[in-house]
Amino acid sequence: MRTSSLLAYWPAGGGLGIAAMTYIGIDYLRNISPTWHARLQPVLWALLALIAIIRIPYYKHWSVEMRSAVVFIASMIFMVLALLVEMITVRSVTAVLGLDWHRDTPPLPDTGQWLLLALNEKLPATIVQILRARIIGLHHYLMLFVMLAFSVLFESIKAPGLGIGARYMFTMGIGRLLRAISFGFTILPSPRPWCAASRFHVPAHANRWAQKYYVPYASDISAIRKLINQDIAYVDPGEFKEEYRPNWGFMSFLSDFLRPYPYEGAWYNLLKKGGGGCNDLLYSGHMLVAVLTAMAWTEAYGGYSSAFIWMLVLHSAQREVRERHHYSVDCIVAMYVGILLWRMTGFLWSIKDASRGRRLDKLEMIRGRLTQAAKDGDVDEVRALLEGVEMSSEESQNKGRGMQLFAVGTIFTSLTIVLLAFTLLSDG
Repeated sequence: MRTSSLLAYWPAGGGLGIAAMTYIGIDYLRNISPTWHARLQPVLWALLALIAIIRIPYYKHWSVEMRSAVVFIASMIFMVLALLVEMITVRSVTAVLGLDWHRDTPPLPDTGQWLLLALNEKLPATIVQILRARIIGLHHYLMLFVMLAFSVLFESIKAPGLGIGARYMFTMGIGRLLRAISFGFTILPSPRPWCAASRFHVPAHANRWAQKYYVPYASDISAIRKLINQDIAYVDPGEFKEEYRPNWGFMSFLSDFLRPYPYEGAWYNLLKKGGGGCNDLLYSGHMLVAVLTAMAWTEAYGGYSSAFIWMLVLHSAQREVRERHHYSVDCIVAMYVGILLWRMTGFLWSIKDASRGRRLDKLEMIRGRLTQAAKDGDVDEVRALLEGVEMSSEESQNKGRGMQLFAVGTIFTSLTIVLLAFTLLSDG
């Protein structure tokens, strides 16, 4: 039997969990055997892409995918805009207080960090090494979701794949906006005090807002008490230092927030230099991605592989705290925010079958014919009638050049988005 024929009868749900674990295992080889990693990873990528492409002609739900395309594109645009807002806010909360504050302000006490250090002394060395191992990162969670979404081609999850993709991106966009609001209003010191000076080129002193409303009352107990009683910034900050103000056209207002130097160019160049930021950004963006991937996998696919992914999420959380990328509270908040947001966006895609009522109505219409075919022992007629009920929830069949072009375009666009995501967002 030809390979394409085998793929046409690929069992529903078969192999997705194995493929996910294989991907994680092969990618971890970069830490154990870089040579074998360099050999096996391209083979895995090529094999997964080839299987998905060959499966395209046998997919039965392209009409459903087409109806979800507009929502998918709108969700993607919303997520990109949310990420832009977040990137501006990341730079702003670092720049507003200046590098001196970041260097001189100690990290906050974190009992989660203390607990992990204590466990290092109590647990066997092998367990500690496993907890320290960099098994999975942000791009792995993105790839796991991509594998989940593409598994719709094999009936592993409910169609449409663009629907679950839209839900994932829309939820991510909401989560990123809420995160930017959270860390933008209350600036917390980084668990890594050296981070800001190594990543950001901003003035050492605070900007004029911080000089007037924060610096005079930062450590003087009497000044703080008087500020509370009078509820007005009563200290005269004196003359402010002149700062460079670039001509960015209608985006020039960002200079007060981003505080650039002349050699840094346009405003969008600044947003690519800070990575995931250097303040403590409450809550963790990496953990938000991890939790949303685990929630999507659990709802759409389930099984032991979902438990495996949740174990990876917990491993990532303790590593974020252990390596001082975040405080414990950042990871805890990211978990319940991600869970709650995913549950709130089920209107975009859900495992629950919204077309069940239509199929029941269709079944009621053909009940007489179905009963007669069963009495006559006409198995082919029974099968044809039931297939007609199953397909009644779709508006059209996957025929015609337009539908074929949509299928090819969807796969090509999706793969392009994946490559861009790995290239531009791998640092958080």
